[in-house]
Amino acid sequence: MDGVPEPHTGWTFLTNHARVLAAIADNHSARIRDIAAHCRLTERAVQKIIADLEQDGYLSHTREGRTNAYRIDPGKVLRHPAEAGLTVASLMSLLVKDEADRATTSAPGARPHAATGPHATT
Repeated sequence: MDGVPEPHTGWTFLTNHARVLAAIADNHSARIRDIAAHCRLTERAVQKIIADLEQDGYLSHTREGRTNAYRIDPGKVLRHPAEAGLTVASLMSLLVKDEADRATTSAPGARPHAATGPHATT
């Protein structure tokens, strides 16, 4: 079926919720279709994840014409006890910076470089 991502087997470092949140942090007006393609998820899965994130206060949206504009609460603390005290902003600073680095280093001849500090999202 066209548009359905290939299934993944095995474990991964990030949850789908983190992937969706990072995609939104990178583009606050991204369409669900684009988020799904970027995260290799179905559109329905992305809709469910966005609903979860909104229900728990990590994300909100406003309607702007025919699109949604998302807002991430950067001060919201991560849910797992092992990450006690870490905020969404600290997680997003790592993930969104990595995405930016990947985009610039994917060009022919480009070389990767180390992250230089946190980048807060709002």
